[in-house]
Amino acid sequence: MQPKIRRILVPLDFSPPSDYALTYAKALATEFGASLHLLHVIEDRLMTGPWPVEVYLGELPRLREGFIKEAESRLLDCLKSIEKSGVQATGEVLIGGPFQTIVDLALTSGVDLIVMGTHGRTGITHLLIGSVAERVIRHASCPVLVVRERQTAERATVPVVAVS
Repeated sequence: MQPKIRRILVPLDFSPPSDYALTYAKALATEFGASLHLLHVIEDRLMTGPWPVEVYLGELPRLREGFIKEAESRLLDCLKSIEKSGVQATGEVLIGGPFQTIVDLALTSGVDLIVMGTHGRTGITHLLIGSVAERVIRHASCPVLVVRERQTAERATVPVVAVS
């Protein structure tokens, strides 16, 4: 028996890899008759930073609101584009840690599949920044499909090992 895919979560950071993941998710939604739920997570590092007492943080709520409005506007543009293709879609902007917010939403929303992009970081950058996609894969309650932007994948070099 084939598993039913009815609801696909697509986390977006509005980068080329996440745009490609959205394209991929739209194709899957069309194929399976599924709906999409777009999610943009704003990591609120400014509000939780280790600020000394003498730092004035009065502008932070306004700055935060600006981030939210910008993300909502971009998400609305994505939803309008999806609507033209005939796929049902919803979206939301949440504040929190990206990987945990994605995992929590997938669990509480009855998501059947998460489709997300990856930046393909390696080496020291991967070690220092980590990978949201990798952490989602490890902790998600449903299958996760991670796609790389096609151009990025084509540029990646594959090491050749000569065996004598």
